[in-house]
Amino acid sequence: MIIRLADCPSQPWKNGLGRTREIAVQPSAAGGDGFLWRVSVAEVDSAAPFSAFAGIDRQIVLLDGAGFTMTLDDGRVHALTTPFVPFAFAGEAKVDVALAGGPTRDFNLMLRRGHVRGGIEAWRDAGPHTTDAATVLVYGARGTIDCADGTLHPGDAWRPSPGAAALTLHPGALALVVRVEAVA
Repeated sequence: MIIRLADCPSQPWKNGLGRTREIAVQPSAAGGDGFLWRVSVAEVDSAAPFSAFAGIDRQIVLLDGAGFTMTLDDGRVHALTTPFVPFAFAGEAKVDVALAGGPTRDFNLMLRRGHVRGGIEAWRDAGPHTTDAATVLVYGARGTIDCADGTLHPGDAWRPSPGAAALTLHPGALALVVRVEAVA
């Protein structure tokens, strides 16, 4: 199934200080904090602190814009200024933000700690690729990508059927591949 970002309504962050577009959530009927995993694209246009998500492991990837510097309450400072490089942090962390320039957009993966684990991989090589059973979503970050259900353009996501699935990245394309597995 292909999900077009334009079909995902913009909604306020949990803390009300920013906007996000939820692309996929499991279980699909999960509301609020009741998810096992969630993927979204956030619009960051001010130095608003991130929402807190207790018991959630988060990964964030800069999609476009100059990015921002994250100051976490554990003392870590991370410059999220290089596109397509995932950064992981605890969802309950207090995170303050300082914009590096103007507005940015970022890709977010949230995982319920102790129930699921996973991550984001950036696929850059043109040509055929195969997902595995843990792949829950492929996001077209740049260029065009052909999959079993059609063509992904920037901002589109694909939920492959369980098991291995083939896709093809055109030259210059970049896919963010989300893998999620149950914790044994």
